[in-house]
Amino acid sequence: MTALGLRHTATDPRPATAGPLGVPGRVTGDEPQPGACGSVTGAEPRPGATGRAPGIADVRTAAARIAPYVVRTPLLPGPPTGAPGPGLLLKAEHLQHGGSFKMRGAANAVLALGAERIVTGSSGNHALALARLARSLGIRLTVVLAAGAAPAKAAAIRALGATTEQVGGGVAEREERARALAAELDAVLVPSSDHPLVVAGAGTVGTELLADAPGTETVYVPTGGGGLLAGVCLAALHRPVRVVGVEPSTTARYARSLAAGRPVQLPPGTTVADGLRGQRPGAVPYPIVRDRVDELIAVGDAEILAAAALLHRHGVDAEPSGAVALAGALRAGRRERAVAVVSGGNTPARLHALHHDLTPGTF
Repeated sequence: MTALGLRHTATDPRPATAGPLGVPGRVTGDEPQPGACGSVTGAEPRPGATGRAPGIADVRTAAARIAPYVVRTPLLPGPPTGAPGPGLLLKAEHLQHGGSFKMRGAANAVLALGAERIVTGSSGNHALALARLARSLGIRLTVVLAAGAAPAKAAAIRALGATTEQVGGGVAEREERARALAAELDAVLVPSSDHPLVVAGAGTVGTELLADAPGTETVYVPTGGGGLLAGVCLAALHRPVRVVGVEPSTTARYARSLAAGRPVQLPPGTTVADGLRGQRPGAVPYPIVRDRVDELIAVGDAEILAAAALLHRHGVDAEPSGAVALAGALRAGRRERAVAVVSGGNTPARLHALHHDLTPGTF
């Protein structure tokens, strides 16, 4: 499918053209099959964290706050994509502390909230980031995992000192249990994406890559709960750059929601991108994405695995979730100056060694 090529300007940060049903952006790629996802139910997202929606000033504040706890990841030359024109760049968040971009939002929330006890629901990378922070800062952490969470990630989370609890069902059940457990333990709930501080922290990915590659025309962003996509949308709010979210085709909750003109909830879905299995848009990310994203692309598992294999051959050790943005860029096939965010590199081999890299008193 051909992309719309929508642009933003400093005077009007909204897309110049509306997508399906009058919502911004365009949904492209494989539609989830009925057999894979079942019916979609309309539902307003549950309230996220209290307080106002984050803005670009919050992203800048987050950048200063988290600087001692994160690395400024490089832009790497990407593999050949087959499309003529400028080469694709990769924002190398697989080289981040904890193996993924999740350290940014986790650090921003933990440092701002000053909590002594935290509960989260996570597929793995957010929990790994929180576990490293908790270990360093002396915070008690409990992680609620959904059914189907990667065993290697769960083991690494426990090895870093966190307590885990697994529930039956999908991400919706996981989040419900995390909220209840936080109340039971009198702990602070730090969601993996649906929190203003988490979104603002994730937005530092966008401010860095746009500063390092100011001529970027398109940024491809892997999309699960939507925190990273919303953060990049904030970073690009008044910039002439296209922001494209890339979702697994079986769990395309943002594509379905924007097409419907309201947040919708999907039943649990399966995908090789285990970190992107969210069922509904978050209350905090959804309006940011709705108002700024240019396009949403859906990619199948075969495309994700092919993109991961291509990255591995190129020397980039990405997990499947971290290869989704590249899969979207390959599907788009555009001649452009683009950046694909490699959001994570917590492969089984890396997870096996991850906790051995830490010594007491280090981060």
